[in-house]
Amino acid sequence: MTPITVGYRPELDVTDELDPKRANYYQGLIGVLRWITELGRIDLLIAVAMLSRHSVTPRRGHLEQVFHIFAYLKRYERSTLVFDDTRPVFDETRFVKCDWTEFYPGATEAAPPNAPELRGKSLNMSCYVDADHAGCRATRRSHTGILIFLNRAPIMWYSKRQNTVESSTFGSEYVAAKTAVEMIEGLRYKLRMMGIPVEGATNFFCDNESVVTSTTHPESTLKKKHNAIAYHRVREAQAAEIIRVAWEPTHSNLADLLTKVLPGPKLRELIQRILW
Repeated sequence: MTPITVGYRPELDVTDELDPKRANYYQGLIGVLRWITELGRIDLLIAVAMLSRHSVTPRRGHLEQVFHIFAYLKRYERSTLVFDDTRPVFDETRFVKCDWTEFYPGATEAAPPNAPELRGKSLNMSCYVDADHAGCRATRRSHTGILIFLNRAPIMWYSKRQNTVESSTFGSEYVAAKTAVEMIEGLRYKLRMMGIPVEGATNFFCDNESVVTSTTHPESTLKKKHNAIAYHRVREAQAAEIIRVAWEPTHSNLADLLTKVLPGPKLRELIQRILW
């Protein structure tokens, strides 16, 4: 069983629009579901994100899918978010070390000037990023999915349709990577302002080989000029050692949970690494 029917696309639903009373009921249920995802039910996030877009003019099919989500919750009502404080171990050969001074001279991470003294054990940060290229059938906008861990504990998750239409997977993945970099920088800054030491660069995992190559090799050039802002934003973060990028196979990329509706077996395979 999955949170939303596999193959269902809310943007293509042409069932009757709900009357004002039922529409208000739908909006209330979506509000409840959004709080549930904020509290840790990451397995619902993509379904709730897709259905939330239609809160203004919901249809009967949308309401039926919301009921489907609650039926899924009833079946998996005891799922628990895993907060594992052990430090993950990654193969260091996956990460490329290069000299970026020629391309981004003086690139450094912003440090809080009035941060308190760092105390306690240091934390390791990891991030999984994915994008479903042209996932929205109505607008052909892509969908971004981001999952950030502190040690082995999931701490931030993000699933949202992108604001622009990207002509290639490369572009949509870079837009997602840029959003992830901004979230990472904000979280690293916040942790340091709380006196929590962050160890090294954030491990940044992406399943698009072109993005990984252009981000980890200084000599790589950009052929699609309209992606320049995202391209340089991510590369500069790599140069400043805020992140270190590595390729992650699609079948094991946890951010895949947040970009598309997965079949039941695949969903359970990935989500068991986050929820018990």
